[in-house]
Amino acid sequence: MVALRRPWRKVVIYAFLVVSFIAPLVLFFSVPAADNSPFHEKKNFLNISSGILNSFSPRHTSNAMQLNSMEQEVSEDPLLKGAIYKDDNLKNVQIKYNQNVTISGATNGNSSSRLSGNGDNQPYHVPNSAGGEDKKQKSSDKITDVLTTRKSPSRPSTAKIWEMEDQLVMAKAYVHFSSSNSNFHLLRELKLRIKEIDRVLSRSNKDADLFTSDLQKMKNMEVTLSKARKSHPECSAMASKLRAQLFNAEEQLRAQQNQASYLVHLTGRTFPRGFHCLSMRLTTEYFALHPDLRKLPNSHNFDNPDLYHYAIFSDNVLACLVVVKSTVNSSLEPEKIVFHVVTDSFNFPAMLMWFLLNPPGKATIQIQSLDDFVFLPTGFNSMFRQSAKADPRVVQKDLRELWNLDMKGNVNGAVEMCKDNVTSQKLEMLVNVANPAFANSFDGKACLWAFGMNIFDLQEWRTRGLAATYHKWNEIGSKHLWKAGSLPLGQLLFYNHTMTLDRRWHVFGLGSDLRVGVTEIEKAAVIHYDGNMKPWLDTAITKYRGYWTRFLDYSNPYFRQCNIHG
Repeated sequence: MVALRRPWRKVVIYAFLVVSFIAPLVLFFSVPAADNSPFHEKKNFLNISSGILNSFSPRHTSNAMQLNSMEQEVSEDPLLKGAIYKDDNLKNVQIKYNQNVTISGATNGNSSSRLSGNGDNQPYHVPNSAGGEDKKQKSSDKITDVLTTRKSPSRPSTAKIWEMEDQLVMAKAYVHFSSSNSNFHLLRELKLRIKEIDRVLSRSNKDADLFTSDLQKMKNMEVTLSKARKSHPECSAMASKLRAQLFNAEEQLRAQQNQASYLVHLTGRTFPRGFHCLSMRLTTEYFALHPDLRKLPNSHNFDNPDLYHYAIFSDNVLACLVVVKSTVNSSLEPEKIVFHVVTDSFNFPAMLMWFLLNPPGKATIQIQSLDDFVFLPTGFNSMFRQSAKADPRVVQKDLRELWNLDMKGNVNGAVEMCKDNVTSQKLEMLVNVANPAFANSFDGKACLWAFGMNIFDLQEWRTRGLAATYHKWNEIGSKHLWKAGSLPLGQLLFYNHTMTLDRRWHVFGLGSDLRVGVTEIEKAAVIHYDGNMKPWLDTAITKYRGYWTRFLDYSNPYFRQCNIHG
């Protein structure tokens, strides 16, 4: 019995061992997909782990730091924290967005993500559930929108502010049009709302400045305006009142504009007190001077045809001084220059006395009064006084080249005021060319030419008989066909007798136009302060004033006595 029992036990034990070894193999091969998945999971897990560990290894330290800094940078915004992908086999895999992470498109329903280091890529696959690609795209779009918004912030909204301003205008209109028998309570309510909105607008520039209570006031105003609309059903009556109010406002505006224009014009033609002082002192000394000493030197040059003759029309001693001094300083042959200064009888003594005391160097100067020109028509003095004060000029270049110009049979040489023929400086601005007296002789669209720097061929003037033409148009102009002094008369006199000069000869607008460029001024032979902002007035354009004042010596005793300074 004993001999038989021991072998049986061994057989049973060996049988169990064989079954325990074979059974798992049979089970494994009978369900291969289920048996392979753990190993596949393990392999993928090892690959992912190794890729992440490699990215944080010493050779990827810079990438790790970048990832870490990016996480801190975007942690405040939920849209920038990352995107989470889910499926049946892999859950809660979070991918941080930074410059080292790129998301590629889906292939055959799957999406792949690549974590790139410094040249070492560790790929791994993240299967997406249905619709995962759309969710990923939307998330990416949201992130892009947020970043774009942060880079270019929009302007502060003012929609509520504008709406309040509109409400205020309407409320004031209802108050203005309300009659004496209107609803007293409604009128009082409107005035109250107007005060409330006024206070809000006085301290608010944008919607962000508004409080909740301000929005409530806005709603209250809308309710009150609704009541006002119901109490004013007669739209035609209100429209009539609006037309009357508009007409009155336009009349008041027109009157104010005329008054402002007159005052500006008056300011431009007014001399400062120092100028009057200078004129009076010079006049006093002139009459105290012996008659034999009132003669200017070099009178033999007055009619010399071989010299360069300049005619200056001015009643302003300082303006004439600047023109004479700047011309002499700019000339290479000042000894050949002859100035013929024409002024009115009132300023003649002061003008002559100044140049007796301050002769123009080697140049010759002659001072004449308009009263000595007996051939001039009656009323010329008044026209001269209207335009002379508005004519300060400065000479910056030698003008001898003007005498070498070919006038091509024209009498006058001047710079045109129309730039590229697109401005409104046309003859019709000065003369009513629709009048039968001018309709057949002049084109209203003809460009005006500039006074201030002109060259005249006197021989051609006599040949064409322009003296008779002058008297003809002056007689017609005396019938109040124009009111701009001598400007219209000069334009008509030299119509079709003017040669256009290059713009470098004459730059104008320094007393009216802020757009005149420094380069243009520096290249000009003559600069002209036409307009109402004269260089000697407080209203002068500061950036242009220095071109004029540099020719004045403010240490002169007469300037100091009369408090004339720069």
